[in-house]
Amino acid sequence: MITPLALVEDQPAIRQALSTYFGAQPEFVLVSVSASVEELLAGLDAGGRPPRLVLSDVGLPGGLSGIEGIASIRARVPQVEVVLLTVYQEPERIFQALCAGAVGYLVKTTGLADLKTALLDVLAGGSPMSPAVARHVVRYFRPVERRPSPVSLTAREQQVVEAIEQGLSYKLIADRLGVSLNTVRSHIRAVYEKLEINSRAELMSRGRHWE
Repeated sequence: MITPLALVEDQPAIRQALSTYFGAQPEFVLVSVSASVEELLAGLDAGGRPPRLVLSDVGLPGGLSGIEGIASIRARVPQVEVVLLTVYQEPERIFQALCAGAVGYLVKTTGLADLKTALLDVLAGGSPMSPAVARHVVRYFRPVERRPSPVSLTAREQQVVEAIEQGLSYKLIADRLGVSLNTVRSHIRAVYEKLEINSRAELMSRGRHWE
């Protein structure tokens, strides 16, 4: 099956290289080679053959960007799949593209043969991304390790905790601090409440997550 392909690239040399390469590939037929999204849209409005795939640059000065153009292209050809080809690798721009409906995001250093493989991958249901782009996406969705929030203890409470960590009994803690046993117990209850724990073992395993 031969797939109708449209190219959008404002730089003449790159546009010519893409056109020459894909025009010679038996899997594709070029139905549009444009310097802007507006030029592609004008061709469609004039009755041009609709593409199944669009390979578009992102940075298109003077009009719609490749990202902005996705909605307009899909409004005219709902079944079209848009793959963006760009020098931009900022996470914000990548996610703008994906949210706008791009099914692939490739950097311009991608070789022509790899571009062809990526487009064929789209036809097979894939969403090709250059490795550096994919890493940004993975980082975005990677779970963030959550650690207990620091808890503020008073200076005396910190002294009690340090004494417990050293293995002292409540009586020895009272002797060290020069306070009564009941006062030590009161400080320990306050520490347990602040740290939301119920035992000495939990206190020892929690680590220093207080200020």
